[in-house]
Amino acid sequence: MADDYLVRIGKLIRDARQHRGWTQSQLADALGTSQSAVNRIERGNQNISLEMIARIGEALDSEIVSLGYAGPMHLRVVGGRRLSGAIDVKTSKNACVALLCASLLNKGRTVLRRVARIEEVYRLLEVLNSIGVRTRWINEGVDLEIVPPARLDMDAMDADAARRTRSIIMFLGPLLHRMDQFRLPYAGGCDLGTRTIEPHMIALRRFGLDITATEGIYHAKVEAGVSPGRPIVLTERGDTVTENALLAAARHDGATVIRNASSNYMVQDLCFFLEALGVRVEGIGTTTLTVHGVPNIDVDVDYSPSEDPVEAMSLVAAAVVTESELTIRRVPIEFMEIELAVLEEMGLDHDRSAEYTADNGRTRLVDLTVRPSKLEAPIDKIHPMPFPGLNIDNVPFFAAIAAAAQGQTLIHDWVYDNRAIYLTDLNRLGGRLQLLDPHRVLVEGPTRWRAAEMMCPPALRPAVVVLLAMMAAEGTSVLRNVYVINRGYEELAERLNSVGAQIEIFRDI
Repeated sequence: MADDYLVRIGKLIRDARQHRGWTQSQLADALGTSQSAVNRIERGNQNISLEMIARIGEALDSEIVSLGYAGPMHLRVVGGRRLSGAIDVKTSKNACVALLCASLLNKGRTVLRRVARIEEVYRLLEVLNSIGVRTRWINEGVDLEIVPPARLDMDAMDADAARRTRSIIMFLGPLLHRMDQFRLPYAGGCDLGTRTIEPHMIALRRFGLDITATEGIYHAKVEAGVSPGRPIVLTERGDTVTENALLAAARHDGATVIRNASSNYMVQDLCFFLEALGVRVEGIGTTTLTVHGVPNIDVDVDYSPSEDPVEAMSLVAAAVVTESELTIRRVPIEFMEIELAVLEEMGLDHDRSAEYTADNGRTRLVDLTVRPSKLEAPIDKIHPMPFPGLNIDNVPFFAAIAAAAQGQTLIHDWVYDNRAIYLTDLNRLGGRLQLLDPHRVLVEGPTRWRAAEMMCPPALRPAVVVLLAMMAAEGTSVLRNVYVINRGYEELAERLNSVGAQIEIFRDI
């Protein structure tokens, strides 16, 4: 391997390590090597095998190189271009991963229509395949067929794939009905700070599940015959917590009441899917759900998850920051109404079509046309709330939108420990964002964006926000190590190019 390649690889590794917030010693500990060896690697003074590069990439949850995979590594963005035309919203990432987990409830064949082909889905499919579930893409790769085995082989689980997704935590609800003990690796995913799984445990203990965590593994034991004797009150109104409780209740013989439940879009999609399996769910769209479980589910089911409101919001933000007229089709309006109300107060010029129904027969969709607007900072701060409030995952997009508005906007991202910190990466592109504390950012606008080369933030939504700002900046920007974007968006660069962006996918190696 040529010396210049060693230097370039070393720089990529150093940048990925620093973005994760690790010291050289911490990376060395994760690799089972010395700090001096890591230092030599980062300076390009150490021969390094492809196997070691892969290990480093796994430790840092960063795609340093990709072996046998044609996916993108970096994006080169020529900014300052106006978008035009129309773009469709893809199906919901969060709904698709919940439905993949829910397929473990069913002994029959499950077909999911228009599944998002994203890294998060691929990781879950790798896990499902490793334990014996047969999956295949059908209808020219658009739909996904899932056929479970009579018995899951949990000992064969692909632990590496499982650790790369936080969605693995939603295996707990279905699995407690299939076996009396099993193991799962710790949940991974975006770097968003410490997030406890204790709310999951509190809910699932009511079904007899007991968890012991040791050496990166959850050891689960299920006590037979345990039944919730009274309503389950969730200690947080979280989406995945609610989904896990629903998955546990779906095959519980009897009625289970879940209070303080999330009524967000992915939870509603899961409820609709459970109804297709024959499970009756009362209270969909409210914070109290009553689940009438079916102990044995063996049906052939065909279901279409709805569109992703967070992707819809990111496309609206793309139009706003590039001062473009763009039509975003198939927007799940029920889950965007608060965001649009805030944007209207800021001065957004837009039209919406009459409502029509998504392929699941339940979710309401509209087409939005966004036009260039003179925006003013909102009077009130931007902060998320559980649905029907402003979506937690949509908060980062308001950082880019606020940067395009006249005045100061306070963004309070109170849910995650450090996501707000990543928003200050916009300062590298000309933004004026002041971090007040780990949860609050003050944004000063309007912004004269400028091109830059930088590492992709390790959290999905801030990463996309940086990409959008690059699209608005005159000149050529480079966004490196974009694996995290591929976790949540399908062919985002190609789709943005179809409406006028100029984004090139490239690799160093």
